[in-house]
Amino acid sequence: MKEVKREPIPPYRPLAPSTIEETGLKESFIMELALKTLYTRGTMLAGELSDSLKLPYFNIVQSILNRLRHEELVEVRRGISRFETQWELALTSKGIQRAREIFEYNGYVGPAPVPLNHYIQQMQFNKAQWSGITDKLLRHVLSDLVINERLLMKLGPAFNSGKSIFLYGNPGNGKTSIAERLARAMGSVIVIPYAIEVHGQVIRYFDPAYHEPIEVPTKEGISETQFDQRWITCKQPFVVVGGELRLEHLELHYDRSLKFYTAPVQMKANGGAFMIDDFGRQQVPPRDLLNRWIVPLEKQVDYHTLITGEQICVPFYVLIIFSTNLNPRELVEEAFLRRIRYKIEVGDPSEEEFIEIFKRVCAGMGVEYDQEVVDYLLEKHYRQAGRGLRAVHPRDLMLQLVDYCNYIGIKPKLTKEMIDIVCDTYFVEL
Repeated sequence: MKEVKREPIPPYRPLAPSTIEETGLKESFIMELALKTLYTRGTMLAGELSDSLKLPYFNIVQSILNRLRHEELVEVRRGISRFETQWELALTSKGIQRAREIFEYNGYVGPAPVPLNHYIQQMQFNKAQWSGITDKLLRHVLSDLVINERLLMKLGPAFNSGKSIFLYGNPGNGKTSIAERLARAMGSVIVIPYAIEVHGQVIRYFDPAYHEPIEVPTKEGISETQFDQRWITCKQPFVVVGGELRLEHLELHYDRSLKFYTAPVQMKANGGAFMIDDFGRQQVPPRDLLNRWIVPLEKQVDYHTLITGEQICVPFYVLIIFSTNLNPRELVEEAFLRRIRYKIEVGDPSEEEFIEIFKRVCAGMGVEYDQEVVDYLLEKHYRQAGRGLRAVHPRDLMLQLVDYCNYIGIKPKLTKEMIDIVCDTYFVEL
């Protein structure tokens, strides 16, 4: 099948600051970050410090170092005078003491953060472009799954709307797999900060577990250094959480030993999609979890509280996908369901769909498909047993069949005897 791609729209990237004022940070804040960085690294070249802070050397880091040297907090160990970026820097004893004092109230070390108001402005450019997802593209990204036309025509408009989605149905029918593949259709790229500064505190934002950096070609004649290096270009994030989710995971996390914050999971998903898998099986009551989303879903803003009691408001441009194996009526009241635009059941596969899945699984595992054996499986272990079909069963049964054949030292083969053996260890009557 010919690959179908959605051409990403080049993201807006802030230009590099040329003065300390243009960074949006106080001079004292950058000085403290430089001291902490030198403290943790021991010695650094001036150019390396600039790279670490993601700030231009001339006019910014250069000015900061001049101030630190004037206050006898930093010294030059060695270097050629006309190549300042090659000077080897280290803290003086006075600088070491000052850095230790700073760590007592702010332990963040890393790229210089961007101010909260800069982040809010940038998020206007990071709004997900869902409307460009076409039927052709969606069919392509879901092509490795067996999905009937009726379900496909529900998923397409729902995902294309960029509104909240509630997926429900029996376990093992591909709700998570569908959402993961839908994420492939998110061809846009966004620009996010490594960290955010708010009232002198730092929120670590970039998370390699969710943010995948991507190189975006610059126009001819434009150098990469012309852009603010405190921002990184990434693919639209797709964040999935499951039964481990607790309410505190949705709030700013303040590390009392490191003295800085980490952004909550839904904030890291900004500009992309956020999926709550196994909804209803979290340790927090579903009603409490749903109430947490009322304001973000309606107002596209989210509120967080600092340990000082100050409240901050951040944009919430996220496609939320709720996925559950439980009956929605037992989890969600009608008032909340109205706030979720699309409710889609991912039902059990038909026998024809089950057979097609089985054929694909066998082909993928290099095992010859036998229709007679699958008919036997359907009759004995499903119809006679009164057992429902699940989309995941062919894969799981074949994996166990391969495991068994490998154990006894024979080539994997689909037979009635093997089917009886794997069904006996796979299905459990509770």
